[in-house]
Amino acid sequence: MTTQTCSGPDCCGGSKASRHATPPDSAADSIRQQIREGYSKIAQSGSWSAPATGAAPTSTCCGGSSSSAGGGCCGPATFSPEQLAAAIGYSQNELSGMPEGANMGLSCGNPTAIASLRPGEVVLDLGAGGGFDCFVAGPKIGAAGRVIGVDMTPDMVTKARRNIASYVAQSGLNNVEFRLGEIENLPVPDSSVDVVISNCVLNLSPDKPRVWREIARVLRPGGRVAVSDLALLRPLPEVVRQDVEALVGCIAGAALVKDTRAQMQAAGLSGIVLTPKPQYIESMSGWEDPLYRRIIESLPPGTRPSDFITSLDISARKPDGARADADG
Repeated sequence: MTTQTCSGPDCCGGSKASRHATPPDSAADSIRQQIREGYSKIAQSGSWSAPATGAAPTSTCCGGSSSSAGGGCCGPATFSPEQLAAAIGYSQNELSGMPEGANMGLSCGNPTAIASLRPGEVVLDLGAGGGFDCFVAGPKIGAAGRVIGVDMTPDMVTKARRNIASYVAQSGLNNVEFRLGEIENLPVPDSSVDVVISNCVLNLSPDKPRVWREIARVLRPGGRVAVSDLALLRPLPEVVRQDVEALVGCIAGAALVKDTRAQMQAAGLSGIVLTPKPQYIESMSGWEDPLYRRIIESLPPGTRPSDFITSLDISARKPDGARADADG
């Protein structure tokens, strides 16, 4: 079953398939390199902030320079990573035991909250960054479980691995690891994972259908998907889609809600539930985020970002006895 909260003639549609078609390999590699460079800067600076992307400094809601600000996955923002995480549903208990620097304000939801993790499960986090959601998931699956974080940016993997010692010291658990790899080519064996989570990362991929096939490949029969991502209710203006910062900020690469469902179904996943959460986008706009201000200027008169973009909670499962292979 799929739930959606969109209506109107162009909601969840209205674009030609070619606008969202998978780019050729050379273009896809170029996109990945742009994203890798952008997230390498974020890893080095510690958060998705205006200075990290070359934007003009802005004031935070509490005063002071944005050099200490974090931001959502959508772009440099005027609030801290801790404020963002609390606003989108992470508990104080989850945040209090977090290794320093693991939370860089790159979330647009809380996938571990919809994953219903159980002790002993193997969890795979796509686009793990500094390890934030991996370290949230670790205590939930306990010593008998395993969390594997995958990220394609070497600086992020290095940062995450450095955070393991702090996690082990605070939790007493040694059940988290990080691997360098692309989410279109996961360094994980077939049918080896109980739950796949991801937080505002799948929209960055230039080949989303392949990502969903890879998710289906690595899941065990009966395995679950719990993803928080950004999606489009209707196509963005071309000027926004061509903006590199909007791409790195997870906006320009977001897929239409209906396309996300179709890609998941084609990969063999079932029980698909898509739950739009427009409050995230409205909050980002209300906080006078610099990237959102620029996007607003590019939108048709009388529209706002939440008319186009939504945070989306995505859940699904791999049917018992099913087997899905990625393309070679």
